[in-house]
Amino acid sequence: MKKPPILVWLPADHRLLGTGERSMPFLVLGDKYARAVKADAHAQPVLFPLVDADQIDELLALVDGVMLTGSPSNVHPTRFGADLADPTLMLDEARDDLTLGLVQACVAQGVPLLGICRGFQEINVALGGTLHQKVHELPGHSDHRQSPDGSYEEQYGPSHTVRFEQDCVFARWAGADHAMVNSVHGQGVGRLAQGLRALGHAPDGLVEAFEVEGAQAFAYAVQWHPEWKVAQNPLSVALFHAFGEACRARQVKRLGR
Repeated sequence: MKKPPILVWLPADHRLLGTGERSMPFLVLGDKYARAVKADAHAQPVLFPLVDADQIDELLALVDGVMLTGSPSNVHPTRFGADLADPTLMLDEARDDLTLGLVQACVAQGVPLLGICRGFQEINVALGGTLHQKVHELPGHSDHRQSPDGSYEEQYGPSHTVRFEQDCVFARWAGADHAMVNSVHGQGVGRLAQGLRALGHAPDGLVEAFEVEGAQAFAYAVQWHPEWKVAQNPLSVALFHAFGEACRARQVKRLGR
């Protein structure tokens, strides 16, 4: 009998596409995230487009992992007790409504969890942490944004190093105590949530990678974008491979096979 596919839940973004009176709501998933799950975690990405928060548990029972993607939108500052500093900030409160509860459920139930960029920030906020809304305006911090006018090759090209904690899992995946990463974000971790352990920092001290301490399953997140051209980056390859292996282990437990 053919084995069932490994299923990884990715959240959809809620976007208005089009202009003026011709704009319409769409549910959007970035192609590069889905392809990284399919090609590099060797799993099938799945969407539950119109999920209510009270459906999280019943839908988690159907999947083997969750990957929280990056997005042009940001976690709403009210979710971490702050006022909105920039009224032009792209937000997605419908996604916030889902993902913050989804993080908590994954941690509680031992569902493999990988967070990327916005997903990294969602995990921190869901577990009680805060975000800096404008990292580039903080004294002593770098500008972690990229020019929107640059090509995607430029925007997602290597930007700065991340130095990893000694002997942590990221150092093992990278085969070194540091790695070059891209940087495409305006917000960043302010106060790290209790129960998270920082495993990597940018040169300016900003947290770039963390783990959920004592997690029952894979539970890691990064501020950069490892889904960009995964095969060209050994750290990204190792990260997605480890996530896929954790999802396979979850399926064995979930299906009893």
